[in-house]
Amino acid sequence: MINNLTRILDFQAQALTLRSERQRLLASNIANADTPGYKSRDMDFAQALRDATGQQGSSLGMSRPTGVASTGRLDTTQAGHLSGSTVLPGEARLLYSTASQPSLDNNSVDMDRERASFADNAIKYEATLGFITGGVKTMLEAIKGQA
Repeated sequence: MINNLTRILDFQAQALTLRSERQRLLASNIANADTPGYKSRDMDFAQALRDATGQQGSSLGMSRPTGVASTGRLDTTQAGHLSGSTVLPGEARLLYSTASQPSLDNNSVDMDRERASFADNAIKYEATLGFITGGVKTMLEAIKGQA
């Protein structure tokens, strides 16, 4: 039972870390809404979570954020460049958002989409914290029951 709870808590901890990283990306997009040439970024959360937890397939039921295109991996063109193995799971899945309306300054931030994504991610972050809290309470009750 403890191993099962530990596994669940590990999964939720990975999800919380990725939610935090996504919140940072979305906040950066909002902060750069008026920066000429800024390309908004997001992550494929479901894929990043599968990568972080070692799961295969699309059993999580999550999809790529709307208006986001895949960037692929960066080429290592110099000996000093970092290899792909040192990239965090969330960083490996950073994506560029496609502009819903072209702007004169080539900024791709859509404030409506960014605000909605920010609020959605914040709610999911809070839910993940709730799952972790519930798991810890369950563990504590199990430990108290054995004493």
